[in-house]
Amino acid sequence: MDMKNSSVVTEFILLGIPHTEGLETILFVLFLPFYVCTLLGNMSILVVVISSTRLHTPMYFFLGNLSVFDMGFSSVTCPKMLFYLMGLSRVISYQDCVSQLFFFHFLGSIECFLYTVMAYDRFAAICYPLQYTVIMSSRICVVLAVGTWLLGCIHSSILTSLIFTLPYCGPNEVDHFFCDIPALLPLTCADTSLAQRISFTNVGLVSLICFLLILVSYTRITVSILSIHTTEGCRRAFSTCSAHLIAILCAYGPIITVYLQPTPNPMLGTVVQILMNVVGPMLNPLIYTLRNKEVKTALKKILHRTGHIPES
Repeated sequence: MDMKNSSVVTEFILLGIPHTEGLETILFVLFLPFYVCTLLGNMSILVVVISSTRLHTPMYFFLGNLSVFDMGFSSVTCPKMLFYLMGLSRVISYQDCVSQLFFFHFLGSIECFLYTVMAYDRFAAICYPLQYTVIMSSRICVVLAVGTWLLGCIHSSILTSLIFTLPYCGPNEVDHFFCDIPALLPLTCADTSLAQRISFTNVGLVSLICFLLILVSYTRITVSILSIHTTEGCRRAFSTCSAHLIAILCAYGPIITVYLQPTPNPMLGTVVQILMNVVGPMLNPLIYTLRNKEVKTALKKILHRTGHIPES
């Protein structure tokens, strides 16, 4: 489908972060280290998971997938934002705007699905430890991973087609730092009520269903943990789940704030979007390495082998 045919606009202008005129250099210096740390941190997690045979388990397989998606998710919006903070062009072509919106929701929804799959993995490990290797076999893990990709593609394709089949024939200034649904809909020269309802329902249903499935998994996990009679057993069980729960809170908080608030606040939405795009993807490596002895041990071994840390 050639979505450009329904519009006379050939490019958009990203107005950037509201109320930050004159602060571009400061913001560039602030955001660049976050983006670099996101790439380096997630790449480190991926290398550790691939390199260490002890981490070739379902839990770390999905953690490696999460690292890939975090790097991609941050890279959808951060490079363009950093470019115009350097004083380069704020113009984004129609096709690039379509791609940005598609991949933003594609990778964002995959992350939601992946958190749900990771919750199911923890549920199987704690509630059915004897059957865990059968429940989470290599084949099932691959099927679940591919399923997150397919569902993310369907979800994002619906939203992107919905937004870019609308005609854009007037103003082309996007009051945001990237192309997203709330910022693009005011620029259309057609009734957007149907698009608003469908996009709200689509994003809301995906988030709600994933969150409910995670809630069910962790309710069962909590019941199982409370039935463990040893303190050490309870501590280890809670330790394996705490990092995942922290990551879920960091992911779902921004989604609820931006897309599910009854009366959107543009400034609040922008601040939360920055946290979700710039800060959030950087947190997962910290969350999973600082609270996970196996990952820290494997990372130290790799650094020892490469000579970055001397043997103690």
